[in-house]
Amino acid sequence: MRAAARNVAHRLARTAGAWPRLPALAQGAAVLADYATLARRAAQGAAALLAAGLARGDRVALASRNHPAYIEALFACWWAGLCAVPVNARLHPRELDFVLADSGAALALVDGEWLASLGSPAAGALREVVRLDGPRWARRVDACAALPLAEVAGDDAAWLFYTSGTTGRPKGVTLTHANLDAMTLAFLADVEPVVPGDAILHPAPLSHGSGLYVLPHVARGAVNVVPESGAFDADEIARLVGAWDRSLFFAAPTMVKRLRESSAMARLPLARLKAIVFGGGPMYVADLEAAFAAFGPRLAQIYGQGESPMTITAMDRACIADAIARGDAARLGSVGTAQLGVELAVGGPDDAALPPGAIGEVLARGPSVMRGYWRNDEATARTLAGGWLHTGDVGVLDADGFLTLKDRSKDLVISGGANVYPREVEEALLEHPDVAEAAVLGRPHPDWGEEVVACVVPRAALRDDAARRAFEAALDAHCLGRIARFKRPRAYVFIDELPKNATGKVLKTELRGRVARSHAP
Repeated sequence: MRAAARNVAHRLARTAGAWPRLPALAQGAAVLADYATLARRAAQGAAALLAAGLARGDRVALASRNHPAYIEALFACWWAGLCAVPVNARLHPRELDFVLADSGAALALVDGEWLASLGSPAAGALREVVRLDGPRWARRVDACAALPLAEVAGDDAAWLFYTSGTTGRPKGVTLTHANLDAMTLAFLADVEPVVPGDAILHPAPLSHGSGLYVLPHVARGAVNVVPESGAFDADEIARLVGAWDRSLFFAAPTMVKRLRESSAMARLPLARLKAIVFGGGPMYVADLEAAFAAFGPRLAQIYGQGESPMTITAMDRACIADAIARGDAARLGSVGTAQLGVELAVGGPDDAALPPGAIGEVLARGPSVMRGYWRNDEATARTLAGGWLHTGDVGVLDADGFLTLKDRSKDLVISGGANVYPREVEEALLEHPDVAEAAVLGRPHPDWGEEVVACVVPRAALRDDAARRAFEAALDAHCLGRIARFKRPRAYVFIDELPKNATGKVLKTELRGRVARSHAP
């Protein structure tokens, strides 16, 4: 049994009481709400959600690009005792339909683009689709009286995060109020301290890590700044850092690299930038050294996954600066040490902890690890067997407790900070009538960290280059009709057959060699 915890929206209520006039929410350089206003809007939003017929424990889907109303809606869900289902705004409509159906979301708050795509609610639990950033929802919130903060149990679901599995079927990770509270404390203890008046910029999606980092910043009275573009833009980041002193933002390694290499670096007022917290993909040592040369001691790293997002290990600014000063490439290549409350181990086949220096599966347990998968007891039992989160990542711990990742046993591809699961792409490819077999993997890419490559066995031989190009175009269009754009293959390798072992398992290690020989990035 997990320890009891307060409703995570208590963090907002507490800050509003302590610092009511501090800026809480901004878009670009403009302040939209102080903490007293944000808390009141969350309490009124909670009333509007319940007036729509929702009851405690119901799920509310949020499918939108970054917008200030997104943050209000998150806290409104929690204030009412509801569970937020933040959805990657880049999903394909078929993928969003699955999330809405599987989660049983009763209401969807979406942006204008998704409103046009979804139209009327489909059959099922979904009763209504409302534009999150439109006047209709704002009027409904304004018309409601503020509700008292709902009482919840620490084990009640607060955030339902959908992460695709190697089977290609997305699974909902159930994060509780206690989980989110533990994440908040871990960030403040091991990633970056926050003081009233600091700023967090949100160029990364609020549906993922940047949204989770709203909580520790609200807890300590920082202002949440949403870019006017709703996304990452290097020039805009430079302007926002100029507007907001002591600013921090979360970024995938590819975003850090893009900012470093952009012309905006010349205009970035580094003295006003507190930190860049990076994660969500591999940061190679050479890239980290180059980033440190550009940004100075302002880089911190985290490692986690959907089942314990952002919260397994961390390496703060001081630790990275120390490793740089000592020329310790091994430490720079690590992902840090266990965060507050997390027990970390590298396990063998029987989950027994291996000694330092031995390679095995990364295991974690602690208050930030998920309650389980949504309505999927079998997958929960498998992933949390023996009380450990089985990450599926392969790594090694050194004698000082620093974890270095060696591989991903689940074959996850992380491109530009976004997770792409090969099986999901393979299944889409296999729906094409001219594809006999397909295997998908990642290969290094100078800008995106990795890119998706598909090894395809055509049903009929491709006679020449023109035929190959035509088939590639057909497969690209086929994938765009079935999966999100960022998941589609960026390159194809056509082969006569997939290499397999005696049991029929595709030998992806051999395929990686073929891909490296066939296509240079």
